Amino acid sequence: MEQQDSILKGKYPAKAHCIKVANHLQSKANSSANSAIYLEGQKTILIEDNDEPRPFRQRRPFFYLSGCSLPDCHLVYEFSTTTLTLFIPDLNPDSVIWSGLPLLPAEALKKYDIDACLPNSALASFIASLTKKAPTEAQTYVLGPPSDALPFQPPPDDKDLRAAFDECRVTKDPYEIALLRQANTVSTAAHTAVLRAIPIARNEQDLEATFIATCISAGAKHQAYHGIFGSGENAATLHYQHNDQPLSGRKNILVDAGAEWECYCSDVTRTIPLAGTFDSESRAIYTLVLEMQNAVLACLKAGVQWESLHLRAHEVAVAGLLELGILTGGTVAELLEKRVSVAFFPHGLGHYLGMDTHDTGGNPAVGERDSMFRYLRIRGQIPEGAVVTVEPGVYFCRFIVEPWLKDKELGRYIDARVLERFWGVGGVRIEGGGDGNDVVVTKDGYENLTTAVKGVQEMEDIIAGRA
Repeated sequence: MEQQDSILKGKYPAKAHCIKVANHLQSKANSSANSAIYLEGQKTILIEDNDEPRPFRQRRPFFYLSGCSLPDCHLVYEFSTTTLTLFIPDLNPDSVIWSGLPLLPAEALKKYDIDACLPNSALASFIASLTKKAPTEAQTYVLGPPSDALPFQPPPDDKDLRAAFDECRVTKDPYEIALLRQANTVSTAAHTAVLRAIPIARNEQDLEATFIATCISAGAKHQAYHGIFGSGENAATLHYQHNDQPLSGRKNILVDAGAEWECYCSDVTRTIPLAGTFDSESRAIYTLVLEMQNAVLACLKAGVQWESLHLRAHEVAVAGLLELGILTGGTVAELLEKRVSVAFFPHGLGHYLGMDTHDTGGNPAVGERDSMFRYLRIRGQIPEGAVVTVEPGVYFCRFIVEPWLKDKELGRYIDARVLERFWGVGGVRIEGGGDGNDVVVTKDGYENLTTAVKGVQEMEDIIAGRA
């Protein structure tokens, strides 16, 4: 923690990211060494028929090259001089009356890893001067058409710059890892608060409110994504959104929620017994999902093929479901070949994590026909320095499973009488904590970023007030 705090006292490494992206463009897109990148930050957008702005979320590529989370800004990065210039809104006396003094250029120079800071009113003349002196082969890279009338012609498309961002963002530097770890620290506190609130909660929204309030009080005002608080059979819906159903009469609640810290995300999932202890069916499925996760983590290291990890999770799932009697009538190999486990584990194993929860660079195979690999958000080898989630699950979703039961060929592999005991489990997913699962991939393994408890006894002790 001390090392993390020391890292975060420094500036976000915007210049290093600019150089990383520029090098990618020069090596992969044959970009001229005299080129430049121009980016607009997210603009202030008013709510329709209202004078209030929409909630602000900085464009991720802009933050990656600036570390600036203010609205209505711009930046220019020049390859030849490695000069990064940030443009911020001009001082508006009328705005000061209502909102106070904004960040001034001299303050921005101290706060951000930039070489110069100018007001937006200087942007057009700066761009005109830049393009006038640039050689003919130089390009000014832009993401999307610029919203302001600027004196330059952007490339016909932005695929090269998008590809550079997508690839460069996969591997994280120490500062980014420190931000991700801080987001996970806040999320750990919030998940622990949810466990403590289980005995008094009456509705899914009570636990969502507990989670968000804990994050805000810890300094994380934004959530990385819309949290999932699904109780009972709601937990079988992978991205359940309602979060408003009563808890009475239900066995478990699946909580998938994470804080955001300075534009970097956490992603943590826990499945919690609402009675304070798991019943036998829930405990059996929870134990199986833990086995799936641990089997994957034992194989995780730089260079491993993500598809092989996903397949390993399915192998453990099939063996466990056979042992419980839910699956029947075949060997592990036969059931894997028939893809029967997809009925209970339909999603991908995990994803890259960074400024977006489902971060860039995963190269999912659009149009994949194999049901086992259809929803993988990562394909190929995992590089050292990437941050990934490992989040297997087992679900009892009637919409998915019942058609399998009715299928003449595949239905014989599922014992409907045994399955009947498990519908109330809903779904179990585990993501983060213990030996890891929001993790940094290393040469020989991984480094854990999440400390939220996931052991059955640990969770039950916290719910009961024993810890």
